[in-house]
Amino acid sequence: MDWTLFLWAWFGTIPMMVALWLYYRFYHRNVFLADVGFCAGFGLVSLSLGMMTTGDAGHRIVVAAMGAGYAFRLGGYLFSARVLNAKEDPRYQLIRQKLGNRAEWWIFLYFFGQSLAIAVFSVPLLVLMANPNDTWGFGELVGVCIWATGVGGETIADYQLNHFRHQPQNKGKTCREGLWRYSRHPNYFFEGVHWCAYVIMSVGITDAWVTLIAPVVMVVALLKVSGIPFSEAQALASRGVDYREYQR
Repeated sequence: MDWTLFLWAWFGTIPMMVALWLYYRFYHRNVFLADVGFCAGFGLVSLSLGMMTTGDAGHRIVVAAMGAGYAFRLGGYLFSARVLNAKEDPRYQLIRQKLGNRAEWWIFLYFFGQSLAIAVFSVPLLVLMANPNDTWGFGELVGVCIWATGVGGETIADYQLNHFRHQPQNKGKTCREGLWRYSRHPNYFFEGVHWCAYVIMSVGITDAWVTLIAPVVMVVALLKVSGIPFSEAQALASRGVDYREYQR
């Protein structure tokens, strides 16, 4: 695997994230722009790596399409549902309240850090694209199916939640429809499933162990850092008893 491409993915996306931060700072005060930037950057990096790596062309094309398909789908959803004509997510408002004067510095680091995140999460793609073998193993086919399950499941969960939120009679209520009947966070669950796909596809090839970085980092972030903790704190603050019953 060519690690110089990792550095290219990192430093190459810094200008985009800084430009997005400036747009946020002086025009559109919605931190979700950073998440949209991650998706846009990851999608573009996926396609670029497909052209720049030297492995089997078939593997490069499929893996690049997987990375870009995941990223552009999620980025499009976040932009339309959380940025375009939408109020900023209460999680970020909560962070501002807690950090006070330090909040804007933290937000800049959050935008800037997305470029490093793009590079880190592109590592599994680099490993798979470097594969010189022009045949497809069973594990790779299983991995593609897992990818489809993860991206498809997350798409369904996002659609169900967005549809629920747009019904006036549901204001102040907790979504219990579809996948949200079985999991408090089906979107996060399928996000984790998606990243596991690349691990399964890498079994038996050089540097396969490195692909574990993406699902481990993502699951830890969702469980302990920026995902579930803030989502549930905001839900309890805004929906109180209804959400406690949902948790129970």
